[in-house]
Amino acid sequence: MDEAQILKIAQTLDDARLKATPLPQFSSFIKDFSRADAYHAQEEGIKIRTSRGEKIIGLKMGLTSEGKRKQMNLDSPLYGVLTDIMEVPHAGTFNLKGSIHPKIEPEIAFYINKDLKGKITRDDVLAATEYIAPALEILDSRYEGFKYFSMEDVIADNSSSSHFIIGPKCTNFKSLNLLNLKMQMKINGLVLAEGISSDISGDPVVSVIQLAELLSFRDQFIPANTIVLAGAATLAISLEPNMLVSLEVDNLEKMSLSVEE
Repeated sequence: MDEAQILKIAQTLDDARLKATPLPQFSSFIKDFSRADAYHAQEEGIKIRTSRGEKIIGLKMGLTSEGKRKQMNLDSPLYGVLTDIMEVPHAGTFNLKGSIHPKIEPEIAFYINKDLKGKITRDDVLAATEYIAPALEILDSRYEGFKYFSMEDVIADNSSSSHFIIGPKCTNFKSLNLLNLKMQMKINGLVLAEGISSDISGDPVVSVIQLAELLSFRDQFIPANTIVLAGAATLAISLEPNMLVSLEVDNLEKMSLSVEE
């Protein structure tokens, strides 16, 4: 795919995000849309956003749970980029205005304070992590519907990322069994999504390892001072007005988010 076509995809997706107007999938009419092209389009889209003053502060993994991959009919993990304007404060409010079809999912966040490059180990990740935290990610695909699109469509759309919320920090995480943290996401007090941290790539730390590997294919790395969302432990739940979303993770402090129209 030539550069002009990639730039057009990036600009079209940026316009759709700003105007909250869904698009048909590019893969429905572009036959040579590769994953490398899709990540290139994602990168160009982020350049458009940083040119307007947004700052890159993190990275996210997606499709890390088998349930989520089945929900979206996709086959492997992918990544996206987080900017400062995407962050919603813990216990804050998310306004649905400007969204297309937002959904929310429970995650574990890692704050990485040292560069992580190429093939790394679990010990490397833990040594580079300043704290972990419960997290919520709001997804909002810019495509029509929110189901059954290609990996290339999703990647180009910054892996469907919209907003994120980081809960209270935990700095003594090395004493925790990170593979066996029970996670409950409640909507207005009712448990609507439940999983275990090992539902995230078998181990949320492994998700960070996978991120470093995926980035290395594009000669990139996880830089110091980066928030990493390790991916969802459960299926995503559609957001509606007047929801109170809370997340409880074993041995971590509870977090919440209010949703308004």
